[in-house]
This record gives sequence, C-alpha cells and structure tokens, in this order.
Amino acid sequence: MSYEWLVTTSVYLRIVGNEEQHLCQQVGLQMSVAADWRRLYWWAVLQWIVAVAFSGPCAHRCSCLPKLPIVNCSSRSLASVPEGFPDATQVISLASNRLKSLTRRQFYGLRHLRELDLSENLLTEIEVEAFVGLQSLRVLNLAHNRMKIIPVGAFSGLSNVQFLDISHNEILVLLDDMFREMRLLQKLEASENDLVFISNRAFSGLVNLQELNLDRCNLTSVPVEALSPLSGLLQLKFCRLGLRTVPSNAFRQLGRLQELRVSHCPRLDSLAANSLIGLNLTSLTLSHCNLSSIPYSPLHHLVYLRYLDLSYNPITTVLSNLLGDLLRLQELHLVATGLLRVEPGAFRNLVHFRLLNVSDNRLATLEESVFHSVISLEILRLDGNPLSCDCRLLWVFRKRSWLRFEGSPPTCISPVHLQGRVFHDFAENEIPRLFTCRPARILTRKPQDVRTDEGHTVLFFCAADGDPAPSIMWLNPKRSLVTSSGRIRVLSNGTLEVRYAQVQDSGYYLCIASNAAGNDSISVSLRVRGFPASSRNRSGPFFLDGWSFSAGQTSVNGTHPFPFDVKTLVIAVTMGFLSFLSSVAVCFVFMFFWSQSKGQIKHTATIEFVPRSVASASGGGRGGMETGRFTMKLI
Repeated sequence: MSYEWLVTTSVYLRIVGNEEQHLCQQVGLQMSVAADWRRLYWWAVLQWIVAVAFSGPCAHRCSCLPKLPIVNCSSRSLASVPEGFPDATQVISLASNRLKSLTRRQFYGLRHLRELDLSENLLTEIEVEAFVGLQSLRVLNLAHNRMKIIPVGAFSGLSNVQFLDISHNEILVLLDDMFREMRLLQKLEASENDLVFISNRAFSGLVNLQELNLDRCNLTSVPVEALSPLSGLLQLKFCRLGLRTVPSNAFRQLGRLQELRVSHCPRLDSLAANSLIGLNLTSLTLSHCNLSSIPYSPLHHLVYLRYLDLSYNPITTVLSNLLGDLLRLQELHLVATGLLRVEPGAFRNLVHFRLLNVSDNRLATLEESVFHSVISLEILRLDGNPLSCDCRLLWVFRKRSWLRFEGSPPTCISPVHLQGRVFHDFAENEIPRLFTCRPARILTRKPQDVRTDEGHTVLFFCAADGDPAPSIMWLNPKRSLVTSSGRIRVLSNGTLEVRYAQVQDSGYYLCIASNAAGNDSISVSLRVRGFPASSRNRSGPFFLDGWSFSAGQTSVNGTHPFPFDVKTLVIAVTMGFLSFLSSVAVCFVFMFFWSQSKGQIKHTATIEFVPRSVASASGGGRGGMETGRFTMKLI
C-alpha cells in the first residue's frame, strides 16, 4: 500500500465525513441504525460509479486512484496545469509545483470538483474567471504563493466555496467586491500578507462568513468600514499588526462575534472606552500588547464573557471592584505582566470564576479576599512569583487538596527559613505554626498636637512595623481618605503633609496602619489660627491672604514656611518690565511705519498775517492792506 494512496484516502474520507456532518446539521436529526445501513448501501453504489468513471486515462504526470475520485499532481515540478482530469474528479492536489499563472476557465468542465489545492507554487497572476465552472467547489487553497494583488472577478463562479486560504502571499490590497460571488464562504484565511489597505467594500456579500484571520499584516488601524458587512462573523483574529489603538465603535456591526483575538501588537497601548460596544463576546484575547492597565471601561458591558487573556502586557495592579460586571467570567490569564498586587475585592461578583493564571509575575501574595468566593475556584497558577509564605497564603494550603496548580508547583521565596520549599512539601500539622503574621503596630506613639498660623506647612509622622509590612492611610477630620496628591497629602513614607495650612484644615486626623494580621491607629490634632483683618494690610513683609513672602523658608511644625522668596519676586518683576518695554517698542515701530506711508514730512511752515493797526486804518478796505509773514520750524 503506497503513501500516496494513504494520503488521498484520508483526504477523501475527510470529505465524506464533512458531508455527512453537514447533512446532519441541515436535517437536525440523529442518525438511526436504519439510516446507517442506507448510507452504507449508497456509499457502495457511489464507489461503483466512481470506479467506472475513473476507468479511463488520468491527467499527464498525475496519479489517479481507481476507486477514489482523487487526482494527485503534487510535487511533480509542473509549470502549467495539466489536462485530462476525469470528469468525476472531486479532489485535485497541485501543491508544491512551479505554476506561475492561472488562465481563464483553467478548470472548466470539472463540475464535481470539491477541493482544489494550489498551495506552495509560484503563482503571481490569476486571470478573471479562472475558476468558472467549478460550481461544486467547497475548498480552495492558494496559500504560499507570490500574488501581490487578486483582481476583481478572479473568484467568479465559486458560489459554493466555504473555505478560502490566501495566506502567506504578498497581497497588498483587498479590493472592493473581490469576494462578492462567494456568498457561502464561511472561513477566510488571509494572514501572512503585506496588506496595507482593505477597501470599504472588500468583504461585501460575505454574509455567511464565520471566521476571518488577518494575522501578521501591515495594517496600522482597524478597518472599521470593511468589517461592517460581516454581520455573521463569529471569530476574528488581529495578530502581529501595527495597531496603535482600537477606536470607538470599531466592531459595532459584529453583533454575533463570539471570539476576538488581538495579540502581538507592541504599539497598542489604549482602547477607546466604546471600542468594544455592540459586541457580545464569550472570549477575548488582548495579549503581547502595551496596555499599562486592564481596560475596565471597554470591558464592563461584556456580560457574556467567559475567557479573558491579558497576558504579556505591562499591567502591575488589578484594582478592586472594577471587574464585577463580567458576571459570567470563568478564566482570567495575566501571565508575565509584571503584576505586583491584586487588590482585595478585585474579583467580586465573579461567582463562576474557576481559573486564575498569574504565573511569572512579581506577586508576593494573593489574599483570599480578592475573590468573591474560592469555592468555585479550580485552577490557580502561582508559579514563577516571589511568594512570601505567611498567613496571607494560608487559605491556599488549606484548599490544596482540591485546588490544582498545574504547571510548576508554587515555591516559597520568603521568609528565609521557608525559602525554596514547594507548597506540596508542607505537612498539615506544620502549616499553622509556619504560616503566621505579626500584626501592624504604630511606632510613633508620642502625641502630636500642632497649633500654627495660616500659611505654614505642618508634618505629622506615622511609622509602623509588622509582618507583612503594613500599609498606612490617613483620614481627614471629615473621615475621608487622604490621597497622595493635593495640598494635603500622604508622602511615600507614611507622613501626612499639610501645606499652606488654612483655618478649615483644623481638626483631628487619624493614621491607620494595617496588614493581614491586624490594624493599629493613632489620632493627631491640628489647630490653625487665622490672621486678624488689620494685620493683612500692615507694613513690613508682603502678606497675601495669610501668606508671608520673605527671603527664607523653613518647613518644621509651627515654623515659617513661605510659598515665594525674593528670587521668585525679582524674576516675576523683571519679566513684567520686559513685557512692558516690548509693548512700547512695538507701538513706536508701528507709528514710524504709519508716518512713512503718509509721504515726505515738512519741517518748516510759513504763516502770513495782517497787523491790527493797518487793518483799522484802511477802514475796512482790502485793496491797500499790508500783510506780514514769518516762518516757523516744526520739531
């Protein structure tokens, strides 16, 4: 039995199996025993018909099997498509040859052909109507060729094709209406091309397309308009592209899309808030990109999402209470993101959560409080993290009998006496003794009651220790949390800073140090005195709303901090003076050019006048009037 016979037989059996499955899906009934016998009977009849049809000659330099409608012409160094294919042929393989072009009606007459493989050739040109006459064709493989463009009309006559592979070519553009006659196409493989542009109507007519693969192309943006006709699309892949962002309404018309995969796009650092609007995804992959945080806003409406992969993005924190809208989420993958912390309540409301993969990160711990409930959790990947084996991970050890870790087993990195020990190595009786924590304790217990004037800066100290290291937070007199920014802020060392204190800042501030083992707190007070109204206009140093401006500045409790010094005032006055001079200079220049436009300027003026005595002597007559004249110089 030859190798060719085995290959071709397997291909044919796959076709027969696909046809039977397709028939079952259309009819929607289970095959009964009687139906199986009928199918066997008609299969025997078909084999007899095929054997008779294939009793004639085969195409030149090809292999025809006497009992199967398959012609194998692969790897024969063919420079052109041979002639003489039997009319009943259903499968033709012309792969791995030297074909460079396909002419018009190249395969005309093969009405029963169902699968045509032209992969791994040197095809650069396909003429219009090259496949006319192949009305029964279901699979067309044109992968691994050298086509740069496929003309409109090249796929004419292929109204029943369900799978088309044009991957691994050099195609630059997908033209309008190039697939318009392939109305039954279900899967289009167009990866590994040089695509730089997809026309708006390139996919027009593909209403039954279910899978589209556009991996490893030169696209720099999502072809929003081109995707809009694909109303039946179920799976979409955008991998290894030059995408920088995903705009709003990018997939709005793809209401049936279930799986979206965007990966290996190193320039993609943001998703618009409405980028995934209109989708009802069950699976979403956004891996190997440049997202610095989980895209909470684009995700919040995906209530049917079950699988989410955000691996290999620079995401350091999973914030609390922001994923609760993903009610059906079952799997979350955050592999190698540099993850440092998963906040308590991060997975609240995720009642179906069964798999969390946070391997190869920088997590020191993962507390039970991050989950809504650990009852549904089945798989937890913690390997590759610098885990601190203390009371925060005690819940993992108590549930390790039914919780699967998969991959490499988690290993303790700290404390020192547990370093290198694998989770499975611990005995039940030693876990309560080894996995302990020391409650948080505030060290600065000295009372801090400060009274100061307006405009001063005040510091309140709150140092604490514990195992694990406690976190410190401050509450203001209104019992609101003080943040790390603003005029009143918490410094990185836990110190509370009140800058340019105001009267309304007065009151009691509360410092709380907390860790997994317990909390500790202290209270401090601040009283700020306002300036009398008369002192705001006094001579001496310059005052503005209680702020004093002088050359020096200190920053100690109750001392004299000033927001501006002499140097700052000098610079401000100098800049104002220079601005004034420049304005005056501009005015003079404007006046100069305006005067030049009025012509030559006269510098002297001659004025004639009549003396009063001469005018009265003449009796009002004008004939003998004597006049005077003088010249005046203009400055």
